[in-house]
Amino acid sequence: MPLNSGFGELDGSADEKASILIVDDLPEKLLVIETILEELGQHLVVVRSGGDALREVLRQEFAVILLDVNMPGMDGLETARLIRSYRRSAHTPIIFVTAYADELQTAQGYSLGAVDYILSPVVPEVLRSKVKVFVELHITQRRLRAQALERIALAAAEAAQRAAEENTRRSNFLSHATRMLAGSLEADVGMRRLLELVVPEMAGQAGLRLFADEQPPDRLLCCTAAEPPPALLDEPGEPREFGEQEMAELPELVQAVLGELEQFAGGDAQAAALLSARFTVGAHTVLPILSGNLPLGALVIARPRPGLDWSLLEELANRAAMAFENARLYRNLQIEIVERRQAQARLLEANQRKDEFLAMLSHELRNPLAPIRNAVEVIRRLTPEADARVAWATDVTERQLRQLSRLVDELLDVARISQGKIALRVETVDLCAVVAQGVETVRDLIDKRRHELQLSLPAQPVWLQGDFARLAQVVANLLHNAAKYTEEGGRIELLLSVVGGEAQLIVRDNGLGIDAELLPHVFDLFEQGKRALDRNQGGLGVGLTLVQRLVELHQGRVSAASAGSGQGAEFRVMLPATVEARPAALPPTQAPAAPAPVPVAAAACRVLVVDDNPDIAETIASYLELTGHQVRAVGDGMQAQACAAEFAPQVVVLDIGLPQIDGYEVARRLRALPATADSLLIALTGYGQAADRLKARQAGFGAHMVKPADPERLARLIADWQLADRSLPQPLQLMDD
Repeated sequence: MPLNSGFGELDGSADEKASILIVDDLPEKLLVIETILEELGQHLVVVRSGGDALREVLRQEFAVILLDVNMPGMDGLETARLIRSYRRSAHTPIIFVTAYADELQTAQGYSLGAVDYILSPVVPEVLRSKVKVFVELHITQRRLRAQALERIALAAAEAAQRAAEENTRRSNFLSHATRMLAGSLEADVGMRRLLELVVPEMAGQAGLRLFADEQPPDRLLCCTAAEPPPALLDEPGEPREFGEQEMAELPELVQAVLGELEQFAGGDAQAAALLSARFTVGAHTVLPILSGNLPLGALVIARPRPGLDWSLLEELANRAAMAFENARLYRNLQIEIVERRQAQARLLEANQRKDEFLAMLSHELRNPLAPIRNAVEVIRRLTPEADARVAWATDVTERQLRQLSRLVDELLDVARISQGKIALRVETVDLCAVVAQGVETVRDLIDKRRHELQLSLPAQPVWLQGDFARLAQVVANLLHNAAKYTEEGGRIELLLSVVGGEAQLIVRDNGLGIDAELLPHVFDLFEQGKRALDRNQGGLGVGLTLVQRLVELHQGRVSAASAGSGQGAEFRVMLPATVEARPAALPPTQAPAAPAPVPVAAAACRVLVVDDNPDIAETIASYLELTGHQVRAVGDGMQAQACAAEFAPQVVVLDIGLPQIDGYEVARRLRALPATADSLLIALTGYGQAADRLKARQAGFGAHMVKPADPERLARLIADWQLADRSLPQPLQLMDD
């Protein structure tokens, strides 16, 4: 048998070879031992002293050490003792090789951890057999250690994998829970979804209560399942049953704790901190649902699943708290939005009622103004040569009547603009002519208060697209405002120019000025500055509001400026100018002629006056009789029909707002009568919008006058009609607003 045939099983890869340390001071002995052990196929390390042996022991691990006892310097026994002192080699087998060994030396060697003694000369088979045993043992131990490390690493990997899977499952569960809870901003939906997450996966029964601002405080939503499933989220579990149960169905102790928790819903930080973690009451576990230090409710757990991860449940409760807090905030926001909408609706309704009231007030005020105006004209005609006091009284009455009519018109205009009922009659107008008309309107007030009016107008016309009458109203209101708030003898300036393609109109005065706190509100409706108790400036605070809204209807803008009280004021109007050429002939409204004197009637007309207000009917009738006409007055439409058939009036002055049948229907019936088929029908009404004039024309009226109508204008209208060629179609200009 070959020498290595019995040791082939020790051969293997370099990683599996063991190291054998041979220590001897004689080279020939080292050579013999090395030759014998080469058959083992292991790694042989040969050194010749104890010091070299110690260095090798520190450097690597050995399966067995062959150590000569008798060596110069450090002998084998001392070397063995030092080898045993190292942690790595404390249990390494040591075989002493010696030429002789007495009992004392042998005992000392075994005490140092020697496993055997071999006498020289060595027997090769014996040496190889003994070394082989320790080499095999070392390789086996090393393999076992490696396997143990592999098992440990595998166990660690499996544990890490289980932890990762658990973390993944936990994360997936919490992510799913967050989506479910955040999927609705309704608290009731969120309550049901939270209980669906808890039962039956975590517990067989759970109850949830939100405090008074979300749910009635005496109700509890419960969820029950037969038995929890064996693993979290692995099985769907038993069907769940929901129910709203009375608080009395819970143990009294749980009920008391929930009541105590609710007491701190006001945000007591110290009390909330004491109840910030879960606690048990009998067989129930209570998890407070907190948003910061604010308790929102509580989750009660009964029949928890064995091995329940309470930290997961607490995290679920935290996420539920965020969802319920969002639901609470959303609910409060919805309530706030509803309240705001209700408030806005109330404001809109109040504003609409205000506009309707102003419109109705203005209309109703026209009725008493009409007979007063008519009566003044009657008095003036009946007493043409009356004494100075009568003339003075009629002049005062007429001036105050005009002032009152202007205030009523302003109220009505503001109401119409607010309701979107004003339609501009846009045409090409010269703003210089507009200014002239506006100045003429307020000339009496300026002269009365002895103001110095300075006009600065361009030499060329300033053309723009607009409503001549409404723009003149803007100028008049600004001048009227300046005159009203400037002391007698003050100065008013009006400047007109074109700047950057825009017409710029400035009205400046040295009057009372505008306080800084009032300046941002001068264009607000009914807003006025401080005035004395005598209210000698008059007005309702609607003039500037009307200016702003009329300017805005013309796509312009208006601003106010003042250095303060007593420093005067300046109003600046900017309007888009146009570069169109000047028309060949100015519209009649741009070059108004002075009113012609009332013509004497060409011939006496039969005039029928129909108005349910006796004062209006009688004063109009009296004035027209003074101009030479034959007049009758009636109070309603039925009387008008009966009188028309017998009286055959040539002119009918007809109120629109009549009882029983309105003026439009009366006009249609009169047009159907042979006696009045060709008569002049004049509508007399408090409504003067374009739609009102169109409706009047469609009903058969030939003229339209707004109360309080000027009696002189009415008489002139009749005279013009008498002189017109009535064989031609009646022209539209007879419609007068």
